[in-house]
Amino acid sequence: MTINAQNRLLPDWFARVRTRQTVLPRFQRFEAWGYGNVTQMFNTILRRLPLGAVLILEIGNEEPFISRPLVGAPTDGERITEHLLDGQQRLTALWRGLHNNYEDRTYFLYLKPDEDSGMPYYVDSVGRWKKQGDIEARPFWANDPVQLWSRRMIPLNLCAPGDEANDRYKTWAKIAIPDADEREAIGELRSKVRETFATFNMPYLSLPVTTSKDTALDVFIKMNTSAAPLSTYDIVVAQVEAAMGQSLHELVGACREACPGMAAYYPPEDLVLYASALLQDKPPTNATYLAKGFGETLLAHWQELLLGVQRTVTFLEEERVFDAKRLPSDVVLPVLTALWARAPQGLDAEGRARTIMRKYLWRAFFSNRYEKSTNSRALSDYLELRAVIASAEAAQPAIFDEAQYPLPQTDELIAARWPTNKDRLGRAILALALHEGGLDLADGSTVSRGNLPRREYHHLFPDAHLTRQGVPDSEIYRSLNCALVTWQTNRNISDKEPERYLAERLEGTPLGEPEVRQRLASHLIPYDEMVTDSYHDFLEQRAKLVREKMLKLCDTGIVV
Repeated sequence: MTINAQNRLLPDWFARVRTRQTVLPRFQRFEAWGYGNVTQMFNTILRRLPLGAVLILEIGNEEPFISRPLVGAPTDGERITEHLLDGQQRLTALWRGLHNNYEDRTYFLYLKPDEDSGMPYYVDSVGRWKKQGDIEARPFWANDPVQLWSRRMIPLNLCAPGDEANDRYKTWAKIAIPDADEREAIGELRSKVRETFATFNMPYLSLPVTTSKDTALDVFIKMNTSAAPLSTYDIVVAQVEAAMGQSLHELVGACREACPGMAAYYPPEDLVLYASALLQDKPPTNATYLAKGFGETLLAHWQELLLGVQRTVTFLEEERVFDAKRLPSDVVLPVLTALWARAPQGLDAEGRARTIMRKYLWRAFFSNRYEKSTNSRALSDYLELRAVIASAEAAQPAIFDEAQYPLPQTDELIAARWPTNKDRLGRAILALALHEGGLDLADGSTVSRGNLPRREYHHLFPDAHLTRQGVPDSEIYRSLNCALVTWQTNRNISDKEPERYLAERLEGTPLGEPEVRQRLASHLIPYDEMVTDSYHDFLEQRAKLVREKMLKLCDTGIVV
């Protein structure tokens, strides 16, 4: 079997997706990328860096697998000529972001300096939602060219390759930028971005049409499970061994034994590099890790690093955040580790540090602070938070600035996606619900690290029940409609309407309604809207409860 390597520009990929020549085999998983992944991808392209090759299977007269189009792509078109075996997330994100067909997100080009790269522009996104009766998505300012330009934002789909995007940009710019000279200058910048997308090469490997079905599946599996390049950590291990005669592998192994809970959140090998860079007041980048002397300094502060890991795990468990699977943002882990490594121990000083770090944790979960420029922002936050912990006179950390990093409004909370997606806000809502205790609706057990594996994602208003009422999937799979319950409770509830399964709970507990209300309240679930079977009222009320608790945990009005 011969695998051919070829180049293909983004406009050519888009032409094939548009005409349905390139499709996905149905066995491919669905979209898995969160908004942060998409944002990082676009900024990688703007820096003219590669995304790596993808893999296709050439198709002859008959498709070997049942296929489906990419999400957001046309369902009709020409004869299918290739199946995309590897690269779905990248190509789907490129297509949807540059065609503005994410239902709950819009990507924009910000004509402001990028913190990480120093580029004069970068890509970021804004959450979108609709209330009943709305024609346009909210926030409404994101639909207004004048208000967008006042924020130096251009819709990213106006920077897409092709004449259609070019024509729409000219119409948009005449409204947004009335001054002709300014419009011309901005048009040149926008043209550079458009040219970057138009000339972006995403190479591919192709399996020939003669490839058997079994072989294609075997290649697909190997491509997705066996890649293991030499990591930066492996290189640092070698450098430490050569310079100091000590095994970093053994130290990290000892860290795993001393604090086994950390592995549930973050790979310890990566954490020690990231947190050590912060403790050295350096950005957590490969350049820092591979610089002369990094490994020796890491060993020098190993004991305080280990202390930081142990205190961080304890802190997260106290906040009822138990694992990476439900973690809204993993950037908080190394920042917290570095902070706890040197935080005061005992009495009021430790209590004050914990209060500051709690506010940091929940603001990181609920704001978009870490959806881009994570390395530079992690270092900045560590330094600013460390200063505030040391002195109440220090300047307020940027992450506490509501103007720069606003917390979501009620409507944004309602629109948040199902928490199994890599969606920060959806997971943040679930984390906040567990913070209240997350009592099981039937057996009353409090959520813990030990019983979490036995819990399942449960639709509070069952999907089958809502489907019968004509509610679309996009509204069913909302984070606010989710609670973690034991698998037995989930099976028992099945597709029953809320009024019915809550009546069963009333019959099953000797304490009656007060106990059932308490169990629901421990998830921030409103009882009255559940028993009246009013889904939209339920979403509104639960969003208010979540926002009220969020504001309390994220409160920065108190002098820290």
